[in-house]
Amino acid sequence: MEIKRFEGTGRMSRVVEHNNTIYLCGQTCNDATKDIKEQTKVVLEKVEDLLNQYGSDKYHILSTTIYLKDISQFAQMNEIWDAWVENGHEPARACVEARLATDAILVEMSVIAAVK
Repeated sequence: MEIKRFEGTGRMSRVVEHNNTIYLCGQTCNDATKDIKEQTKVVLEKVEDLLNQYGSDKYHILSTTIYLKDISQFAQMNEIWDAWVENGHEPARACVEARLATDAILVEMSVIAAVK
């Protein structure tokens, strides 16, 4: 069983691949000047870039866990998410309110995807 780890920091890997599955660490936008919609766009761009770089894409996402600093922003985040997700390619998903690493982070997403 081979496990590939990419972009390790000594604490974590940004991407792990195992058994034709890619696991992304939590993706965030640490820019306090951006609102929830803008941060969601940045996070989704980062997710898409990492998936493309490591042999997958948004059409192969299996599961996404979304952490919101404030669950009252759920509808605003979903507005951006719904425009980004393609019909017929919606992953399994969970969304919870959570204390995040810094006050600037409004949304964090952890993604699991199949390799193309």
